[in-house]
Order: sequence, then C-alpha cells, then structure tokens
Amino acid sequence: MDEPLPEPENLRFLRRLVTVLTATMILGITTIVVLVFIRFSQETPAQTAPVLPDSLSLPDGAVAMAVTYGPGWYAVVTRQGEILIFDQSSGALRQTVTVK
Repeated sequence: MDEPLPEPENLRFLRRLVTVLTATMILGITTIVVLVFIRFSQETPAQTAPVLPDSLSLPDGAVAMAVTYGPGWYAVVTRQGEILIFDQSSGALRQTVTVK
C-alpha cells in the first residue's frame, strides 16, 4: 500500500493564505453592504432640504426650465437664457444674469 505523501510546507502556507484572504474579503464585503444600508436608510434632516416658496412670479414671457437654491437665495433658469436669482425670505428678484 502506498502511504500518502506529506503535504509540502509551502502548499500548507498557500492554503492558509487563501483561507485568510477569503475570510477578509467576506468580512470587507459584509462591512460595505452594512454601511451602505445604514447610510441609505437614514432620513434626510429637514434643515438640509430646500425651502422654496409655494408660488413664484416670473417676469412676463419667462418659462422656467430649472431651479436651484443656495443659502438665502434660489435661482430659476429660464428658457430665454436667463438666470433669475430671488431672495429666499422675501421672494424679491435680486439679480438677473443673461447667459450667452
């Protein structure tokens, strides 16, 4: 009968290394999935949401295409190639920028 040959030392090391790397990858992927789940399950605080008026009065003929906001102001991009910047508290038109 043939006796099994003893396992070479470098093969044993390689097997342990692959096992450790596999466990590390599983732990890393699990951590990433948990962190993504925690991050996306949190509700956004109301303070970071934009506060826009209920209604907006644009100049005659202006058609809104996009709206953005900043601290104390909001802007409306019009189809006519203008950016209208309004005051957030009063709703008054602060500035008109023509885009060329």
